[in-house]
Amino acid sequence: MKTFKMISIDIIREDEIYPISIEDGIIINQENTSRSWILELFIKQKYEDFFKEFQSTNELVNAKVIISYPENEPAHFEVATYSVKKIGEHISVLLKGTLKRQRRKYAESLLAELIEDGLSGDELLSKFEHGMKTRPSLKNDKTPH
Repeated sequence: MKTFKMISIDIIREDEIYPISIEDGIIINQENTSRSWILELFIKQKYEDFFKEFQSTNELVNAKVIISYPENEPAHFEVATYSVKKIGEHISVLLKGTLKRQRRKYAESLLAELIEDGLSGDELLSKFEHGMKTRPSLKNDKTPH
């Protein structure tokens, strides 16, 4: 097994993006034949009902996760909520699922979106550099490819 630090996570459901503010998180590649991953989020209790709903219905949702460093490409997972447990003022959420393949790279998608928005020259370069550092969600990134 390999373990990685989770930097950020967005849950994507029915073309809606739900950014989850994490206090801490890890991702575990189980390196098994089913290519499964475990994502553990340590988050505020305000997300408890959100994840308990997924747990009660066994709904599969998409998750866009930045791993290890903020500059890394987001990894896309299809996950189910396995457990939601209170820990003091927070909750621990275990998600289990598989890594999805992504066709388009973030940099190319960001650049295409900025050009579509009519940016060019220094403004394009500035917005692109800022976007690569902050990794905003992209219009065409609502559903992973």
